[in-house]
Formats: sequence, structure tokens, C-alpha cells
Amino acid sequence: MKPTLLALLAMICFSCNQKTDTNTYYQEQHRPQFHFSPEKGWMNDPNGLVYYEGEYHLFYQFYPDSTVWGPMHWGHAVSKDLTSWEHLPIALYPDSLGYIFSGSIVVDENNTTGFQTGKEKPLVAIFTIHDMVKEKAGRKDRESQGIAYSLDKGRTWTKYAKNPVLPNKGDADFRDPKVFWHEPTKHWVMPLAVGKQLEIFTSSNLKDWEKTGAFGIQESVNDGVWECPDMISFKTKEGIEKWVLIQNIGRGAINGGSGTQYFVGNFDGKTFTNDNTPETKLWLDYGADNYAGVTYFNAPNNEKLFIGWMSNWDDYATKVPTSTWRSAMTVPRKLTLIQTPEGYRLAQMPVHQLEKLRLSKTEISKQTITKSTLIDDKSILKELDLSFDLSASTASELGFVLSNSKNEKLVFGYDKASKQVFIDRINAGKSDFSTKFAKKHFAPFTDSKTLTIKALIDNSSIEVFVNGGSIALTDLFFPNEDYTRLEVYSNGGNAELISGAVYPLKSIWKK
Repeated sequence: MKPTLLALLAMICFSCNQKTDTNTYYQEQHRPQFHFSPEKGWMNDPNGLVYYEGEYHLFYQFYPDSTVWGPMHWGHAVSKDLTSWEHLPIALYPDSLGYIFSGSIVVDENNTTGFQTGKEKPLVAIFTIHDMVKEKAGRKDRESQGIAYSLDKGRTWTKYAKNPVLPNKGDADFRDPKVFWHEPTKHWVMPLAVGKQLEIFTSSNLKDWEKTGAFGIQESVNDGVWECPDMISFKTKEGIEKWVLIQNIGRGAINGGSGTQYFVGNFDGKTFTNDNTPETKLWLDYGADNYAGVTYFNAPNNEKLFIGWMSNWDDYATKVPTSTWRSAMTVPRKLTLIQTPEGYRLAQMPVHQLEKLRLSKTEISKQTITKSTLIDDKSILKELDLSFDLSASTASELGFVLSNSKNEKLVFGYDKASKQVFIDRINAGKSDFSTKFAKKHFAPFTDSKTLTIKALIDNSSIEVFVNGGSIALTDLFFPNEDYTRLEVYSNGGNAELISGAVYPLKSIWKK
């Protein structure tokens, strides 16, 4: 279907924005400087994460004509290093079948679709079609799955003439296909979010699908609808293959609103089984602002590279106080599977490519923190590394504080009595847009002699990775004045700091 005049104007606007005055480009208040955000308009779920011919593609749910959710398109950007991003024209537009909701992209190496006409391998997008006419009529069969393909490295797309390839038989929530190739059985697998569970479909050609399994009725949390599933495999140190099902839920997350669970288990090409009991709830991120995240298809060296949408759909996503744009993505993270006393668990750390954003390094020497110590009072964007000796620390609480001259502050801390780490944004700045924003978010921290912290701090977000990424917390904040002051603190005793470092970071958008 040809783009509408409105869509063409949006494409022209994207091109014009590339030539914007370099003194104002990406300089709005709260604008992220090393996280991906759209030039303008509304953005939510990352879609179609795929690596092909030296490029990391990031597609995303996009409405170019407003900063609140509307008719969904697929926005598009590419990167060669997962750090700097180039905006490309909109990839997929709504059409007569409906809006283009979330989905995935695969490289059809063996031309199972028959779409290949030359040397270029087809990139095939699999996405949810949401029929607003059916929704307004109160029909449950409003969502189905469609496909489109590109033969020019993702620059232009052709929708399949016989869409939908997977029609809906009556489920109100039937969406977010995250397709992958299962080599042992030589077929495509489509995990699909259906109500409060996962359904699994298989296909030989991405066009004809058969349901082979379901999972999750017993594992559902509260009343949250399941969304944006992802299934990835790991090889353990013992050479055992384990599968992880990443499952986003619309509400009922551990710290409120939307969030991301995961399950560790096995997959035989048709069905997924859980290693843990239904009562075991594993959370990918304990902050409030990491949702709808999925991993890259075809990533180099079979790495599991994850990007999430940095907001909270259920609580305040459409209300956060930004101006010409709304929402950003997390930094790309590398997922690994680690062995713990409780079983296999996910760990995550920022991809190493982000280190090229470092401008300098300030080392923090070994010392005893008796109350607070100023670490940095110049840089706004920063990467912070800290290591504490908990066995020698007497403090009841320790951590770091970001603050400004208006006495607004954001705190990351460790609470000895409750054995938890937390982000406290109660006094972090603007919060009148939602009664659910000014909160303290906790994560359980099992007994350890050492607490290591890596924090990535942007204009309006913080991502914290504890003890090698075994715990992650992601939160937004909106101070009325940028934070520049960084202190390490202790309460109720001394904190023994082993070492630390601060790296000011450069913007990926300044030209």
C-alpha cells in the first residue's frame, strides 16, 4: 500500500530534522544523550531487532504525528556499533488491514519464503496486525499476524499480498510474534502472547503456521496480559542447552505497573517446559522502566543482545514530561546465563561498545566513607563503577546520591537490614504527572561480601547493574535542573569503599 500524504510529510520531516541547527538538535530538556530516542513523536516497543551485513537494525512502535500513542507504524534506525544510531524513513505503515503492532525480523538464509530474487537474502518482518474497525465493533478477533519482506537490507518493504498469515480464531489479545529458526527441527518457531499465556506455532516457510504448544496459565502474575515474548537458548559451562523465555506483562510487575518476567527451562522445538515451580517469579529488571524488551536475531557470535523500552506502559508512559518526543530505549545489554544456588539465572551488562563514549577517567581510591564524599560535580552524563567491602562495612545503608542545587536527588543504596538494593526517586524532581512515579524500587540482594555497582546515568534515566549484572534496575527521573553532583554516602556506620571510577560520557547526537 502506498504511503498516505500525511506519512510522506512525516518522512520529509525526518529528512529535514537531520539538518537542524547543531546547537539545538537533541538538546530539549530531559532528552537522552546516549540512549536511542526518536527525533519526534511517540515511541514504544522495540521491534524487529536484527543484525545483517554489518548493521544492527532497530525498528520500533512509532506514531510520528503526536507524543502520545496513536496509529502504529514501525520506525527504523541502524547502527554499526550499537552506540551511534542513524535515523531512517518509516519502514511499515498502517494499511487497510490495520495498525502495525509489535513483531520481529528474521534473515531467511535458505529462502524458505521464496521471496529472494537476487543475491540479497530476504529480511522478513513478522508483525501483529491490529484491526481498529473490529476493535470498535467489540470483536475479539481483532489481531492477526502478517509478514513483509525487504530485498535491500531493510530500506524498503513489501507486505505479503496474502496477509494475514496467521488469522485469529477469537482471542482478544493475540500478538507480538518473536520468530526464530530452530535448527534441530529445521523450522521456524513463533512464540506469541495470547491473553495470559504463551502459544507456540511452527512453520516451514513463514506463511503457513501450526500451533504446537502453550505455556503460562499457572505462571501468570496478577491480572497482567502477556506481551512481547522472546525465546533464546544458551549453552551452559557443562555443555547443556538451556532455554530462557522472556515474557513481558502489562501490569503486576514486582515494583508496579508493567515489567518483564523470565523463565528458565527446556524447548524441544514444539513446547516449552519450566525448570522452576510456577510460584518462582524471576524478574529481568527490578526498576519501573524496562518493558517490552527483546533480543537481536542473528547477532554476531550468537550473543544475546537485549534492548528494552524505557518506560512503564501501565502507570505513566503517555504522561512523562517531555516535549517534542516521548520515550527512549535502554542501552543494549548482553545477556548471559549464570549458575546460582537457586538454579540458572540471567545476568546482564551494558555492551562493551558503549565504552567508546568515555571521555576520561577519574579513579576513586580505597577509603572509608563516614558520611558522604563528593565524587564528581561537573559531568551530567556519566558511567560510575563502585566496589564496596560489605564484610568490613558497619553502615546500615550505603550507596551514592545524584543531586542538584534545587535539593532534588536520586539515591541508589544498599539496605543491610532488609538485604535489598534500591533506587529512591521520591525526591528526584517532577512527579506531579503521576501518583505512581515518586517511589522507591527494591531488589533482593542475597548475602555477599562485596557489592559492585555499574551505573549508566543519562539526563533522565539511570540503569544500575549489581554484582556483574545479576541484578538490574532501570528508572526514569525528571529533575527541574540537571544533576551534576555525585556523592558516595553511608548511614549508621562506615562504608568501606574498595575502589571506583567515574567516566564522563559524550553524547551520541551532538554533531
